[in-house]
Amino acid sequence: MKFGTKAIHAGIEPDPSTGAIMTPIYQTSTYTQEAPGKHKGYEYARTQNPTRSVLERNLAALENGLEGICYSSGLAAMDAVIRLLNPGDEIISTNDLYGGSFRQMTQVHGRYGIKSHFVDMNHLDQIEALINANTRLIWIETPTNPMLNLVDIAAVCQLAAKNGILTCVDNTFASPYLQTPLDLGADIVLHSATKYLGGHSDVILGAVVVKDEKLAKDLHFLQNAVGAVPGPQDCFLILRGIKTLHLRVERACHNAQQIAEHLLQHPKVGKVYYPGFPDHRGHEIAKKQMRLFGGMVSFELKQDQFDKAISVLSNTHLFSLAESLGGVESLIGHPASMTHASIPKAERLKVGLTDTLIRLSVGVEDVSDLIEDLDQALQTV
Repeated sequence: MKFGTKAIHAGIEPDPSTGAIMTPIYQTSTYTQEAPGKHKGYEYARTQNPTRSVLERNLAALENGLEGICYSSGLAAMDAVIRLLNPGDEIISTNDLYGGSFRQMTQVHGRYGIKSHFVDMNHLDQIEALINANTRLIWIETPTNPMLNLVDIAAVCQLAAKNGILTCVDNTFASPYLQTPLDLGADIVLHSATKYLGGHSDVILGAVVVKDEKLAKDLHFLQNAVGAVPGPQDCFLILRGIKTLHLRVERACHNAQQIAEHLLQHPKVGKVYYPGFPDHRGHEIAKKQMRLFGGMVSFELKQDQFDKAISVLSNTHLFSLAESLGGVESLIGHPASMTHASIPKAERLKVGLTDTLIRLSVGVEDVSDLIEDLDQALQTV
């Protein structure tokens, strides 16, 4: 079954009681039982919900995994993954990653004795140098947020497997339409489903997909024991969004390519970060492990001044100034003060995340209108 067909049909059946083509929203907190312990597979909605079960099956199919497990947000999903570890364990992570992920590793789990190291994963020797007897997890984000660096998933997972270390790939920026990390050797793939999977900026939800039965059992246990579960309407909205995932992401990628090429030629723009450029250091990796190059673009102005960047950020009309990404509408953001404000400035600068970097989440509008919008904003500089 090809991807577009899986997005619409995998794990989804018409409602047996009515024939409804759309999965019903099972808005209930509990389920009646014929006798104590004798039920129809559902006991309490924190533990199981039919709408959530359908979404979890659908996600597992999209990522070519065994089971999907859904959580109330992407960070809740990340929390569950790290809860697989114990005090004294260590994580090796991409050094350019989402600010919320950095915050959770350092300020939340760091308090409980789980140490995180941050490294440029383009250099396998740097990862290998950090591996020790306490290393339990390698955390990969690719493409990275917001510098759009690429990590060779297969190479890193091969190194991890050789040392008996779990790997988790945050696949939020790519979506399963562009890459499937489990096929490249990862143990766990994670999504902020809020982004491309939902695609309409109207729901918060997180998910992981695994290919190992024990990992699935452990993560389902944490899902129930901790209780950070999504509601049935949230699951319904993600299922609705997934049906057009391939169409939306393909259009966003094509738009992003044209916008990146336009910005590269613009007299007021300096650096443009986009994996689709042949001179991007991760271009060959992207060609190898992604279908297309993604819908995200980051850039800096030639006049590398804070007030100039703020002028551009404040004067777009179609690009809305807002956090998040992956929706049908285009967004513009300032990582240093928005999505990555929780990362100390010195750490941001190490990966090139300056105070003047601008990040675009390119939507599915007509690309000529988007280019015109950026041009008029750049004229304010």
